[in-house]
Amino acid sequence: IKQRKPLFEVAFMVDNLYSRADILVPVGKDEWDIIEVKSATKIKEVNIHDVAFQKHVYEKAGLKIRKCFLLHINNKFVKKGEINPEEFFTKEDITVQVYLAIEGIETEISNILSIMKADVCPDIDIGKHCRDPYGCPLEDQCWGFLPEASVFDLYRGGAKSFQLFEDGVVNLNDIPETFKLNDKQGIQRDCDINNEIHVNKGKIKRFLATLQYPLYYFDFETFATAIPLYDGTKSYQQIPFQFSLHVDDGKEIKHYEFLANPGDERKILLEEMKKVLGDSGSIIVFYQSFEIGRLKELAEAFPEYKKWVNGIIKRIVDLIVPFQNFDYYNPKQKGSCSLKKVLPAMTGKGYEGLEISDGETASILFTKDGLNPKVRKDLLKYCELDTEAMIWMVDELNKLIKE
Repeated sequence: IKQRKPLFEVAFMVDNLYSRADILVPVGKDEWDIIEVKSATKIKEVNIHDVAFQKHVYEKAGLKIRKCFLLHINNKFVKKGEINPEEFFTKEDITVQVYLAIEGIETEISNILSIMKADVCPDIDIGKHCRDPYGCPLEDQCWGFLPEASVFDLYRGGAKSFQLFEDGVVNLNDIPETFKLNDKQGIQRDCDINNEIHVNKGKIKRFLATLQYPLYYFDFETFATAIPLYDGTKSYQQIPFQFSLHVDDGKEIKHYEFLANPGDERKILLEEMKKVLGDSGSIIVFYQSFEIGRLKELAEAFPEYKKWVNGIIKRIVDLIVPFQNFDYYNPKQKGSCSLKKVLPAMTGKGYEGLEISDGETASILFTKDGLNPKVRKDLLKYCELDTEAMIWMVDELNKLIKE
């Protein structure tokens, strides 16, 4: 500090208050600028309060703070060769917002310190504050009293769920008939009350009629990084590194798969896809906007495949549709139409026993240890189950319309 050098992650503690600055920059003779660095692509309200607390602590420690800045990722940045940090980051002056947020901070700090010193935990009910602005590590403990099927399982319940809870309604099946629900929420409540599965055979039949053989059950696995790794990519862009494909020609089912090595193998992935996706037949995915988004990005990166990719996109059928529309609903889904909720509810099968059982873990392990033989084996097994699961679900739908 005396040498007036820029300081990185320097910590201050004063009057039981602790804060660590990302960057403190000396300005002029005796002033400093705060630069808070975030991996997000825009300013969030919580960032302002964060810096307001920092400013309060540093000034208590004797520093003169001139301005406050937030340094975040430029969401328009596209990697082209070596990354220039000045192009990669956007620096925004938040001094005015911080001055407004710092008003009353002494009272807030006093209240927090009082809670910390108290012998008994405050009696605070659950609410939106449990997840905003951050998730709370004690959420499972505080929310553990809720029944198996609560109002918080209501499909896209949001404010309705909290309103019901505040009105004393906790169980899903206790939601009054007079309480306004949309059609899907109404189906969910009735299924829970009657412990029955809702099936709209007509709509399911019409959906299945859109499927044209051969059927291609397809799924991507992707990773995303704050700092783009490959030329032509942006921060947090989803980069496909793996696919699984089950092909049902009506007589037999064959499985194909691809798993990249670390490095940019997107073009190889495209080439392998082209070998096995054929020229006709429905390409069945679960939540098509994700797969279509990745295909469009691949076509943009490798224009020579654009015509072929556009043809692939036209063949895509989204298996989430009958579940998202509540043409099929099982109370075991708990208001969710995600693959990992529908599959066990519908078939009794799931991802238990797999070393990798979700996309986030798959992404992390590939980027961290993508050449490890065991990791690669587990990745292939996980992705294969994603497409095999769709076969089982289509089979179940076919059984339902025949009953």
